[in-house]
Amino acid sequence: MKEINIRDIKISAPELVSDGWALVTAGNEKDCNTMTVSWGTLGELWGKDVAMIFIRPQRYTREFIDREEYFTVSFYDEKYRNALKICGAKSGRDCDKIGEAGLNPVDIDSSVTFKEAKYTLVCRKIAVQSLDPNGFLDPEIESNYSKKDYHIVYTGEIIKAYEN
Repeated sequence: MKEINIRDIKISAPELVSDGWALVTAGNEKDCNTMTVSWGTLGELWGKDVAMIFIRPQRYTREFIDREEYFTVSFYDEKYRNALKICGAKSGRDCDKIGEAGLNPVDIDSSVTFKEAKYTLVCRKIAVQSLDPNGFLDPEIESNYSKKDYHIVYTGEIIKAYEN
């Protein structure tokens, strides 16, 4: 992987996150967990380049992100869509979903990514907030939460970006 400037990625954030999906990963090569995300944002906040990811409270990956100071957000070519489906549908609590997905973990800057990633953003956790449904101005938003399991929003300062 080659370190790049985050601004050298010429694909829009909606294309990267929503259309292409991503993996959010925390831990290290030997002890990590990952999950597929299609909700999130990339941008600038508080004078820093940031990634904001949304994780439901019951997700196993949350335990790793809560424990660690750093996490990665990684993006993949379409040929890895099935691997990302596995990482979104299965829990690392119950199986070796990383192995089932055919992904190969690699330590990177105090966190972990996968050899197969096209782009990896290494993020330092700088804020954690729980979504408050009282702040939903559009009533349709609540339809995403039939179990009242409101996402936790993790904001990470993007400290490095890599291209494979």
